[in-house]
Amino acid sequence: MEGDTYSTQIDGKIFQTFQKSFVQVQNILDQNRVLINEINQNHESKVPDNLNRNVGLIKELNNNIRRVAQLYSDLSTSFTKSIDVSSEGDSSGAVKSQEKSTHKRHRPDL
Repeated sequence: MEGDTYSTQIDGKIFQTFQKSFVQVQNILDQNRVLINEINQNHESKVPDNLNRNVGLIKELNNNIRRVAQLYSDLSTSFTKSIDVSSEGDSSGAVKSQEKSTHKRHRPDL
């Protein structure tokens, strides 16, 4: 029973971490939508000041895209670590990881 409590606590923490990250990603994507709309409006207006403003907006958009990529990278790392931690808490983790390793697919290098 003690292991179940530990596992539930880890699962709760993992869920909270994922939820927080996905909320951050969604907020950034919402900002990007606004930025893209403004960039498009400025471009269509062909007003020199608006076109100059697009330079800064595009830089902000690029930074947001980098942040989203970093958040997804962090999520991937967290997910991998959480899988490792949960398999350590499982008494049959070693057997499961050995079984999985025999079923790995090998992808050709592109």
